[in-house]
Amino acid sequence: MKVTSLPLASVKRLLTEANLPTSDLTEAHLQHFFASGEDGVVGLELYPPVALLRSLAVAARARGHGIGRALLSDAERYAREHQVKQLYLLTTTAEEFFARAGYQRVERDAAPQAIQQTQEFSTLCAASSALMRKQL
Repeated sequence: MKVTSLPLASVKRLLTEANLPTSDLTEAHLQHFFASGEDGVVGLELYPPVALLRSLAVAARARGHGIGRALLSDAERYAREHQVKQLYLLTTTAEEFFARAGYQRVERDAAPQAIQQTQEFSTLCAASSALMRKQL
């Protein structure tokens, strides 16, 4: 898959369509965001040796074609290249998708301090969100 970058407005549009938070998203975040054309986007927050999979969204019109799996694979590869050993995420709707990709649900208090201090963990994502982790 050819991974490209998108303008902030396009990233926010994709995330909003997927009901993912965008209020804290700035141009600086886009350093670790990648897109599959205009069809999908994935973003990371790196805190080696851990990272937060901040966002993964695929446009409704493009779902079911493997774009999400490909973006997730690219994000995991990128994280490994940046010395990340554990990748965390929060989800309310895609727990099964991530479980199929090898992520396991963990208790929120098991999250490392770097993850707990992110805006997604502390304020933007619901306390009922599933915290999931994958060893890379």
